Amino acid sequence: MQLSRREILTMAAGAAACGGREPEAAPLIESIEQETIWRGRDGQGDGTWFHPRACRIPGEPDVLAMAVQTISGSDVFGPVHVSFSEDAGRVWRKPMPIPGLGRKTLPDGVEEGVCDTVPSYHPPTGAVLFMGWNVYYLGGKLTRPSEQRWPVYVVNKADGEWSEAKKLEWNDPEATAIYGSNCSQRVLLEGGDFLVPLTFGPLGREDRMVTTVRCSFDGETLGVKQRGNSLSLAVKRGLLEPSVAHWGGRYWMTIRAEDDHGYLSTSDDGLQWAQQQPWIWDDGEPLTMSTTQQHWVEHSDGLFLAYTRKDASNVNVMRWRAPIWIAQVDPEKRCLIRATEQVAIPLKGDGVNDADNVARMGNFHPVNATQWETLITVGETIPSKAFAGDTLLARIRWSRPNLLA
Repeated sequence: MQLSRREILTMAAGAAACGGREPEAAPLIESIEQETIWRGRDGQGDGTWFHPRACRIPGEPDVLAMAVQTISGSDVFGPVHVSFSEDAGRVWRKPMPIPGLGRKTLPDGVEEGVCDTVPSYHPPTGAVLFMGWNVYYLGGKLTRPSEQRWPVYVVNKADGEWSEAKKLEWNDPEATAIYGSNCSQRVLLEGGDFLVPLTFGPLGREDRMVTTVRCSFDGETLGVKQRGNSLSLAVKRGLLEPSVAHWGGRYWMTIRAEDDHGYLSTSDDGLQWAQQQPWIWDDGEPLTMSTTQQHWVEHSDGLFLAYTRKDASNVNVMRWRAPIWIAQVDPEKRCLIRATEQVAIPLKGDGVNDADNVARMGNFHPVNATQWETLITVGETIPSKAFAGDTLLARIRWSRPNLLA
């Protein structure tokens, strides 16, 4: 018996109605659990470990290398240390000082240190690049916050030897006062170059701009080869702490700002960037953010953003720096999908009536630990309790393997 086209379509529709349709793919994020790396809220131990930022070093087993430093006041940081984990971040070794990333006293009595350090593994050489930027203290307090600052890096070579500290040289006329790549995610390019995002500004100008530079790296020295275009926003300090990712054949930059927004820009080549746009939801409503960094969480099947924002639960928390949220990016509309938002690390306490005792979590960083797990690490601070706080991580478990890990 030969069926007509109409009969075939009718049978197909019936099969679909009875469950014959392909099931929708499960959400990429299967679960998120929070863990404590080190306790610092009780004032015991070695202090509050802050700025935890890790990279993965492939091997048998894979090793996570995490830069950390103590915090004792507003932007007052101790020497940069490193901690290692061989079990995807479940147990971390005691932090050890990184040679070259401590403090030194200058002739005028000012102390120069390094902060905001991010490590990156370099497969062609087996080296790990640890780069932050310099910072100055006088009388135990921050000084020169917006001048004579530049990226500082050291290299942990494949044989375990540490290099001396070096300055990333960049003689750009728009960066005569300050330039830095602080708390920033960078991209490893084909051929072994790094795409490094920078925030920068000239003398006499308050608002900073952002750009990217393509840098050569031979396992010892980082050098600028190409410069991208500049993005600017003339509000207060301008554009800060850019982070970049390469996903879906496109380069993505997320940017901290001081006008109650975070910003997104995209690029085809990683150097020429489109005019930045505020982060919005898929219904067009802007997210309200307050001068706090955002970071990329990359999975082969989806791009996510980790961020903080204003919410009814945190209205009195400084800069709304708790909780840390995560949401998936719509790569075509270039916005966040509201239905995918969830809390990665929750607010602890009462952000409305007792905000002074809520730990702030404005400095955090993601790392793909395995194909099935991505971590977001963060250091808490409670300024009303001498900047005490725990060092935490969120363990994101994926429903499908992450081929980017």
